[in-house]
Amino acid sequence: MSRFSLAGTRAFVTGANTGIGQAIAVDLAQAGAHVIAVGRSSMDDTLAKVAAVGGTADPLTADLGTVAGAQAAFAEAEDKFGPIDTLVNNAGIIRRDDSLTFSEEDWDAVMEINLKVVFFLSQAFAKARIATGQGGSIINIASLLSFQGGIRIPSYTASKSGVAGLTKTLSNEWSGSGITVNAVAPGYVVSNNTEALRADPERNKAILDRIPLGRWAEPEDIAGAVTFLASPAARYVTGITLPVDGGWLGR
Repeated sequence: MSRFSLAGTRAFVTGANTGIGQAIAVDLAQAGAHVIAVGRSSMDDTLAKVAAVGGTADPLTADLGTVAGAQAAFAEAEDKFGPIDTLVNNAGIIRRDDSLTFSEEDWDAVMEINLKVVFFLSQAFAKARIATGQGGSIINIASLLSFQGGIRIPSYTASKSGVAGLTKTLSNEWSGSGITVNAVAPGYVVSNNTEALRADPERNKAILDRIPLGRWAEPEDIAGAVTFLASPAARYVTGITLPVDGGWLGR
């Protein structure tokens, strides 16, 4: 069997209905994992794409905006489908405003799903794996804003910087139990969230001029890194935040 195969495993992927999360779900399924695709919206498109590559997946409707909702979804997944081998914390939101006028409501909403839920889902996963003496893998979706400050996105930057730090902490505590904990930091990705940037000729040019590969990432470019980190080929990789940015940070 290939060291990159995920055959016989189960993966819990949050925010799997579109964009990066959908691409991750499809890629993990193509590598052999049975994917539990989790989110508020319909997963029909994701399930169709998984089926098209010969994979298997089940949808799970959940409110990932609260710790209670996320924990309930994880418990339901294990009850319905069996032990989870890989947790992908992908779901997240962003709110934009000047730091002088940024609201407490927007701060709390972003920190809740982008960081707090990530921690408590990871905790639930680790408790389950350690209780049975099994290892596993956690892959968090970080950001270039885990390394840089950005502008007008204070809570998003704080949350994604927190994800990078949390990844190291959890790796330090849980790697000895066979649970690797890593993060992937996407660069500029073609998605609904970046449509306005790509439509702005000046901003689009400025972004492309800094990317050595000379193009925006496709969601599939991010998914490949996640699948690698979930696979036996990455069994000695833990505690890292891996930029997948076309060379952006190297400039």
